[in-house]
Amino acid sequence: MAGWDLLVERADLRRTSLADADPDVALAEGEALLAVESFALTANNVTYGAAGDQIGYWKFFPAPDGQGRIPVWGFATVTRSNATDAPVGLRLFGYWPMSSHTVARLEKRGGGYVEASAHRAELPPTYNAYQIAEPDPFDDWRSLLRPLFMTSFLLDDQLSEAPVKTLVLSSASSKTAMGLAWLARRRGVKVIGLTSPAHVEMLRGSGLYDEVAAYDAIGGLSAGAPVAYVDFAGRGSVTKAVHETFGEALASSTIVGLTHWDARGGPPPATGPQPVFFFAPDRIRQRMKDWGPVELEARFLEGLKGFIADNPWLRLKHHTGPQALQALYAEVVEGRVSPDEGHIVRPV
Repeated sequence: MAGWDLLVERADLRRTSLADADPDVALAEGEALLAVESFALTANNVTYGAAGDQIGYWKFFPAPDGQGRIPVWGFATVTRSNATDAPVGLRLFGYWPMSSHTVARLEKRGGGYVEASAHRAELPPTYNAYQIAEPDPFDDWRSLLRPLFMTSFLLDDQLSEAPVKTLVLSSASSKTAMGLAWLARRRGVKVIGLTSPAHVEMLRGSGLYDEVAAYDAIGGLSAGAPVAYVDFAGRGSVTKAVHETFGEALASSTIVGLTHWDARGGPPPATGPQPVFFFAPDRIRQRMKDWGPVELEARFLEGLKGFIADNPWLRLKHHTGPQALQALYAEVVEGRVSPDEGHIVRPV
C-alpha cells in the first residue's frame, strides 16, 4: 500500500487493522504532510491506549469511530507543505501516529514547532511540541528512551522531595521502571522490582535492582520504612498486595502506567495511602518554571547518557514495514517483549 495507518480497536487493544491512507491528500492552508521515518514501540504506548479515554491520548490523531491511532515517539520529515514556517525537508522529533504519513498544522515557536490543529488545542502542550532534528547516530536511542527516561527522571525528582528508604516498582521490566531504579539507587535508595516470573532472572542479572520478586511472592517481602510504591502495571491485585504487605511503612503510592492494561481496575486498596496518579507533563511544567528549559534539558541529558552507558545489555531491534509493525505490536500488547530489547520501527 502507498500509505497506511495502523488502527487499534479502542474496546480491545489486541485487535488491529491496517488501513489505506492517501499520501497525496489535499493540504489546507497552514498544513504540512510528513513522512514518518522511524519510531519506538514499547509498553508505554500500550498505556496510551489503555488510558486513551481518561487522559485524551485518542484525541491526538483522529480515527474512525471505535478505532484509534496510538501515539509513538520518533522522527518525521515534511514532504509537502502549505505551512509558511514548515519547509519541505524539515525533520522533526516528537509525537506521531503509527502510520506511514501524517498531516500536521505546524507553527514555528521559539526554537521548535508546535502542532496547532484545533482538535489538539486543549491537549497537554508537551505532546504538541516538536523539536528540529538533524540526523544523528543517537536517534534510535532518543526515540526509545527520551520519553520513557524523562518520566523516570521526573518521578525520581519528585520522590527525592520526601524521605524514602525503599522504593518498590511494579512492572519492573518496563524501560521507565528501569530508568527510575537506576536513578533512585544513585541516591542511595534501596529498590525492589516486581515482575512476572519469566523476567525475574533477567532483571536480577541487569544489576538495576537490589531485589527482584515475582508478583506471587510479594507477601514475603520486607523493607525499611519509609517505603514508596510506584505502579507501572496498573494491576489492582498487585497494588492491593503491596499495600497489605508494607502496611504502615508505605508512605506513598503512585500510579504511572497500565502495562497490565487487561487487568486494570478493582477497588482501591483498603490499607495505606490513597494511590495518586503521576502525570509527567505537570511535573515538566513545574520544573520548567523552577529551573528553566536549558537547565532541565541539561540535567535530563546527563542522566539519560549515564543510563545508556551503564546498561550495555539493552539492545536495539529494528522492524520495517506495516506487517512487521502489526506483528511487533501484537507481541508488545501481550507483554511478550524481552526487557533487554528496545524496538524501533521504520514504516518503509
